[in-house]
Amino acid sequence: MRPRRDMILVTGATGRVGRLVVDELLRAGASVRALTRRPEHAALPVGVDVVAGDLTDPASLDPALDGAVTVFLVWTAAAATAPAVVARLAAHPSPQPRRVVYLSAPHQTPHPFFQQPNPMRDLHVEIERLLATASLEATVLRPGMFASNALHWWAPQIRDGNVVRWPYADAETAPVDVRDVAAVAARTLLDGRHAGGDYVLTGPESLSQAAQVHAIGDAIGRPLRFDELSPDEFRRDAAGTWPSGVAEMLLAAWRATLGRPAFVTSAVQEIVGSPPRTFYQWAADHASAFAGPRAGTDAPAG
Repeated sequence: MRPRRDMILVTGATGRVGRLVVDELLRAGASVRALTRRPEHAALPVGVDVVAGDLTDPASLDPALDGAVTVFLVWTAAAATAPAVVARLAAHPSPQPRRVVYLSAPHQTPHPFFQQPNPMRDLHVEIERLLATASLEATVLRPGMFASNALHWWAPQIRDGNVVRWPYADAETAPVDVRDVAAVAARTLLDGRHAGGDYVLTGPESLSQAAQVHAIGDAIGRPLRFDELSPDEFRRDAAGTWPSGVAEMLLAAWRATLGRPAFVTSAVQEIVGSPPRTFYQWAADHASAFAGPRAGTDAPAG
């Protein structure tokens, strides 16, 4: 596949997915423009055209859209400006029909893990509706649980000891490596044959949360124990540090999936041409983040 030389606009370019998408596109020889609220702090590679803009101010997108045929859309604002932003994407002059690759979520997936109340669901549904009714060729990417969530959830406990206190040890997910999500995003941005596609992205295997913790232990050479919390114990531990709605959403999702394997797709393999990274690979690549400052360096992004 030959990379297209048309300008590709990446929103959310300094975030955990967008930043890696920029790298993937540069490796493919694409012309990349990055939208960011503060260009002076973007720290993006040489060769990226960094442009100031904000999804809360639709008119600010016009300079970024000049000459940009394809857009990677990561929604990083409140829902209020979504109609105006999508209208701008559709109406701003383009030498070819504008394509949009939208980073959404698997809210349409018929698996109980993804069917629990989620404050982001309505936002994703609305933006997808807007894209579908606009004069745009839209591709929707739906990553499931990110492997990198383990950094936020468990790394502080693992750096301090050998026990992870967490609910629902047996709840199974199929964590996807953000590097694989970025690779898929880059391919769909570069290859117009994916226009109109709708892809759920997962890791290659269903693993319980306890198995994921044990995989991290293997990666750092230190056996770890999963100490299962009750939902109420987790609520007490999360109070003050987690938004209550997020904690309740996750508790409901983990509870709903008990007794059944995670939803697993082959989309990464089919689009990228190589299998997605396993959670064991991800843990090995991020071992230093769990081992602590004495055993390694700072955690890599993603």
